[in-house]
Amino acid sequence: MRSQFTGTEFGDTKMSGKERIKLETPGFDARFPNTNQTKNCWQNYVDFHRCTKAKGKTGEDATPCQWFEKRYKAFCPNGWIEAWDDQREQGIFPGLKSDEQGDN
Repeated sequence: MRSQFTGTEFGDTKMSGKERIKLETPGFDARFPNTNQTKNCWQNYVDFHRCTKAKGKTGEDATPCQWFEKRYKAFCPNGWIEAWDDQREQGIFPGLKSDEQGDN
């Protein structure tokens, strides 16, 4: 079977028009060893919002929270993220306490 990536290997940086694109995926997370990544998606989404809310309350730099953001954006379907963001704005997202929801 021929690769759909003719002429380039997955992960290479190549010129695509005028932009350089580097394909990258998050590494292995031992908490989620199975193929189904639904729990990984959910947990990283929740952890990102808890982290940014906690860092915001103490005035700390929220840069470490980007680790969770990168992973949930890689594993979660966009439709889920949009629905969960809407639920957070309404204060009805089931994964966070009411004081952890809202703008973030």
